[in-house]
Amino acid sequence: MIKNRFLSVLAVTFAAIYSGQAAAQSIVLASTTSVESSGLLTKILPQFTAKSGITVRVVAQGTGKALDTARRGDADILLVHDPDAEQQFMDEGHGGRRRQIAWNDFIIVGPAADPAHVRGGNDGVAALQAIALARAPFVSRGDNSGTHAIEVRLWKIAGKVPDALSLEKWYRDIGGGMGQALNAAGAMNAYTLTDRGTWLSFNNKGSLGIAVEGDPRLINRYDVIELDPQKNPTAKLGPAKIFADWLVSPEGQQAIGAYQENGERLFNPSAEKPR
Repeated sequence: MIKNRFLSVLAVTFAAIYSGQAAAQSIVLASTTSVESSGLLTKILPQFTAKSGITVRVVAQGTGKALDTARRGDADILLVHDPDAEQQFMDEGHGGRRRQIAWNDFIIVGPAADPAHVRGGNDGVAALQAIALARAPFVSRGDNSGTHAIEVRLWKIAGKVPDALSLEKWYRDIGGGMGQALNAAGAMNAYTLTDRGTWLSFNNKGSLGIAVEGDPRLINRYDVIELDPQKNPTAKLGPAKIFADWLVSPEGQQAIGAYQENGERLFNPSAEKPR
């Protein structure tokens, strides 16, 4: 009886130790939706886990929400793409180290009918001005994401105030992710701004096609941010650093660059030569 009780206690103790070890080898990644919806994380995270034994649970949000998740202490590491918001996060002392891992670009997609006559252009601001002049339907994510942030900046350069735009019937603020915005644009025969990675992996394009690309202002940079230990004492900073280091390592960069859709690379590795 005593022996059985001892074995039971021993089994519970070992289970608790094992459970604690397993928990210590998992981290929460607060990530922009584009690296999730494009399929990149689904492709590369198993490679990282197989090498390190660390599992990564992804909380995919717009960049603004992802940064807020880390501010609340609900994430161990960040993967985001809004340089201005990231810099504010770093200035507040929440971030410990920020490194670029990859880049692609933003593009404007729109219906085949092209009511604003912007298809084939390479000037995002001129395209938005033409869309507004034609009062052609435009879908905005409106979710404080990195994509929404670049859209707002472009509208401001184009001379349009975002708050005033929300009153226009042709401007549709959906408050959703990139996939939702593309689905809405397809259903409405509307224009929208998207990152190229999500666009290439999106299967419900319908009549949508690339209208504007190649504007230098539309470079889309992705950064991994490790958290500051003083501001984030409960974060799993050790395993998070292992993950960040892997992303910028030759192996991680190769994994990022190898991810393709229909023969096209979705993300360009840039740890060695940040854009």
